[in-house]
Amino acid sequence: MVNSSVLRDNTTLTTTISSRLLQFIQWTFIPSIIIGFIFFLCFITLVFNIFLKNPTLRENARYILFVFLLINDTLYLFLGFYLMLASLNFLRIPAPLCYILYTFSSGAFKVTPCNLAAMAVEQYIAICHPLRHVELCTPQRANVVFTMICSFVMFPYVAEFCVMASSMTNILNLYIVCQKETLVVNPIQNIIRSISLILFFIMIGVVIIFTYVKVMLVATKMCAESSSASKAGRTVMIHAFQILLCTSPLLTTFTQAYTSKWPDFLPTVHFFVFTYLPRFLNPIIYGIRDELLRHYIKKSLSGYIC
Repeated sequence: MVNSSVLRDNTTLTTTISSRLLQFIQWTFIPSIIIGFIFFLCFITLVFNIFLKNPTLRENARYILFVFLLINDTLYLFLGFYLMLASLNFLRIPAPLCYILYTFSSGAFKVTPCNLAAMAVEQYIAICHPLRHVELCTPQRANVVFTMICSFVMFPYVAEFCVMASSMTNILNLYIVCQKETLVVNPIQNIIRSISLILFFIMIGVVIIFTYVKVMLVATKMCAESSSASKAGRTVMIHAFQILLCTSPLLTTFTQAYTSKWPDFLPTVHFFVFTYLPRFLNPIIYGIRDELLRHYIKKSLSGYIC
């Protein structure tokens, strides 16, 4: 009886601590996310205004891809925040709508690293094939590249949906809590996800390594630390770092295994640490790093202040 009473008291204490910790995290992280997201939207609006007012940026494939990066990250953050809140409140939505939200959210997650890899290729062409840069890196081709990236990323989700639909005849009438785990109704879906993720990482890794090695070989031949090739090499490494930041949500698979005792507030912490912060820092890092963009940002800010 004594042991039973002690066990019951410990369980009550643990539940109370977990409830208070959940309230603290929700009242701390969620307002921080909202406030930070407002600043993120202000930064994006500023960059969009700069982009639209300056023909120099609008005709440069690098900055076109950067604008696509901002649009994609904004979509990813919106969808991620909604799915997190829906999961916390156990909101049930139609399964087809859940899969559409999951597809766009997961697709946006993969589009950003591919977009950064395309920007690294643009740097490679500018340094290693400067005479063909104007011919190859046009605004039209930047639009085509981004369209191809989106199509490439979305293809596995179409295949997965076909598998899921063939396994569930009542999918149109089903209401579920929207989580990627609840959408798995056939083991083939996990195989499709694993294969597409492996191919995705191999492709991105090969592109980054190839462009960095080629650019640094040119920089070594030029024998000048201040050369444009050296700057391009550092830019490629910045892209690699940004890709690591963007793929950090994959770490949630490992953290969930060691923090399964606190499932209530894990979605909030995971979203803040592995989704929100990387996407929030990503465009700011690039905006501060790029000299031309930094010049226009300073000019615009000084105009607003004055």
